[in-house]
Amino acid sequence: MDKNFEEEKFTGIAKFIPPLYKQRYQFVKDLVGKYKPKKVADLGCADCTLLCMLKFCSCIEVLAGIDICASVMKEKMHRLSPLPVDYLQPAERSLTVTLHHGSVAHKDPCMLGFDLVTCIELIEHLEESELKKFPEVVFGFMAPSRVVISTPNSEFNPLLPGVRLFRNPDHKFEWTRLQFQSWALETARRYGYAVEFTGVGHPPRGMENVGFCTQIGVFVKKYPLTSASAQSEKHTEAVYKTVFKAVYPSLKDEKYLQNAVVREVTFTAQIIKQKHEEYNDDPSERKSQFQPSVNCFSEDLGKLVVEKSMESFVSGNVVYIPLATIFSFPRVNRLCGTFEKLRKLVAGQVTLSSDGSAVMFITDQEDN
Repeated sequence: MDKNFEEEKFTGIAKFIPPLYKQRYQFVKDLVGKYKPKKVADLGCADCTLLCMLKFCSCIEVLAGIDICASVMKEKMHRLSPLPVDYLQPAERSLTVTLHHGSVAHKDPCMLGFDLVTCIELIEHLEESELKKFPEVVFGFMAPSRVVISTPNSEFNPLLPGVRLFRNPDHKFEWTRLQFQSWALETARRYGYAVEFTGVGHPPRGMENVGFCTQIGVFVKKYPLTSASAQSEKHTEAVYKTVFKAVYPSLKDEKYLQNAVVREVTFTAQIIKQKHEEYNDDPSERKSQFQPSVNCFSEDLGKLVVEKSMESFVSGNVVYIPLATIFSFPRVNRLCGTFEKLRKLVAGQVTLSSDGSAVMFITDQEDN
C-alpha cells in the first residue's frame, strides 16, 4: 500500500494518513511557503481551518475568507482572533484577517488585489448557474497571480466503500480527470492563465491508473493585471457582508513599535548599567566582572554589551549609554531603520541627556 493510504482488513474502509483534508491544506501551505504571497483569499472557507493554518505564514499580511454559510464561519471564527501573546510580542509583519458572507458567483470589490486565491473542495458544491459565473468572478474579476482549485476525482470513488454516486450529499457533480482538466484548460485559455495538474491522496499500489483521490489545478497568470481590470473596482457595488475582522498587533504600527523599541532600549541600558555597578563593586575583578556572559540574555544583546559597553561613560552617579551604541544592537537597528527614528521613538519614554545623545541611569553609588 502507498504510504498515505491504507485499507483496514476487517472493515474495508479506506483511510488516508494524514487525513485527506490535511493533505489538501498542507499542499496550499507548501505553495504559500514557496511563492510567498502577501494577500491570500480562501473561497468556500467553511470552518476557517485553512485560514487558521495560513495565519502563521510570516509572508501573509492579508487573509480573507468567503462562504455562503455564515453560521459555519461564525462557529469557528474566534480561532482567527489575536491571542494575548500577539499583544505581548507583536510580529514585525502586519496581518489583517477578514471573513465575508457571500457567494463566489458574485463580484465584490473587497476581493480585489489578492496574490493567491484558494478554492479547496468548492466547485463541486456549486449549482450549474453558479459554476458558469465562477470563472469570470475568480479569473476575470479577481484576477490573482495564482489560483488553486481542488475537487474530487470521481475515478477514485470505487475505491471508497460506501460511495455510490457522490462523496457528499451536497455535491452537485464530481468530475473525472478528463472533465476537470478540460474545464480548467478552457478557463485558463480564456483568462490568460497557465495551469498544471496534480493532486493528493495516492491510490493503492497497482491501481495508479485511477489517479489521485483529490485532483488539483494550479493556475498561474501569464500577464500582469491590466489597468482596465484595476478600474473594475469603481464599477462594482459591494454585495458581501463582513462578519469578522481582526487586525493583529504589529511593529508596523508605531504604537507597538515604540513599546518594543523602548523595551529593548531600557533592557539593554539596564544590562550595561548593571555591569558598570558590578565593575565598581570589586575593582580587583573589574575585567572579568565587566565581561558579561552571552548566555545571560539574547546572543545579539550579549554581543552588544561585550563589544560596546565600554563606550558608555559615567558622570557622578549617572551612567550615560550612548544611543549610537544601542542603535548598533541588531534588533533595535532593524526595528528603527534610522538613528533619527530611534531618537523619536524613545523621546519622552526614557531619560535622555540634555543633547539627546545618550540614555541616563542613576547608579546606586557615586564613583570615588
